[in-house]
Amino acid sequence: MINGVINIYKEKGYTSADVVAKLRGILHQKKIGHTGTLDPEAEGVLPVCLGYATKLVDHLTDKRKEYICTLRLGVTTDTEDMTGEILSRQEVSCSNEELISAIRSFEGEYDQVPPMYSALKQNGRRLYELAREGVVVERPARRINIFDIGIKEISLPTAVFRVECSKGTYIRSLCRDIGEKLGCGGAMEKLLRSKSGEFTLDSALKLSEVEQLVKAGEFGSRIVLVEHFYSECPAAFVRTEDMKFLKNGNPLPGSYAGKCKDGQLVRVYDDTDKFCAVYRYDEAKGSLKADTIYELPLT
Repeated sequence: MINGVINIYKEKGYTSADVVAKLRGILHQKKIGHTGTLDPEAEGVLPVCLGYATKLVDHLTDKRKEYICTLRLGVTTDTEDMTGEILSRQEVSCSNEELISAIRSFEGEYDQVPPMYSALKQNGRRLYELAREGVVVERPARRINIFDIGIKEISLPTAVFRVECSKGTYIRSLCRDIGEKLGCGGAMEKLLRSKSGEFTLDSALKLSEVEQLVKAGEFGSRIVLVEHFYSECPAAFVRTEDMKFLKNGNPLPGSYAGKCKDGQLVRVYDDTDKFCAVYRYDEAKGSLKADTIYELPLT
């Protein structure tokens, strides 16, 4: 089984789940998970976790994202992008300066109401399921953070901007909110995810490229190993006499903690120098306790 993270370039027409399904066929393994949904018409960076690296999914999903978005003013749709049904059209009378001011006013934290066409659940049902039935429900706003917005191009009624944001941000809804602020409505016309955590476009592979690498026996060189994501944590190499603790996922003696502070994570390797797990130092008990077990040594 292949273990690690691969940076996929999700192309238009695929859902994030489609990417996972196709990778299962290409790599001939079932244990695969993606790290953040992209709409079918959106494209760009989609880190995918393979094998025991699927335990990293939540960790990677929490990372900052960066997008390049094309906003179309003067129109609103039921999906908040240009794939949906047109709900209204209005004249766009704002100046470039007014548009720039409106876009930049969303920098920082703000409470964003998610779109009806989203995978969020309410009373046990996906919002998009309700939307397809013509049901619109009130959605509680969620606090998100727009870390930075940069205007790339303006050609009214469209504008292209780059946005760096927190997990849970809907760029479609940001476009909607910008349009509302300007009084003319707005919808997302195009979306490219240019960055997700440390993963960028320049290292992203299309599914066809993955297939070629697998056939050439070169796929392994593009996998990011799990231990890379803990590179800032101190390492502990378990001695043979203490392997009985590691094999069972039991606490390790505090001597392996070195100069760790309470609660600090430690990369743990077995007596063959193979990465196995991440432990957390418990100062009160004077020991290291298993935080995430990736692959225990064979008993």
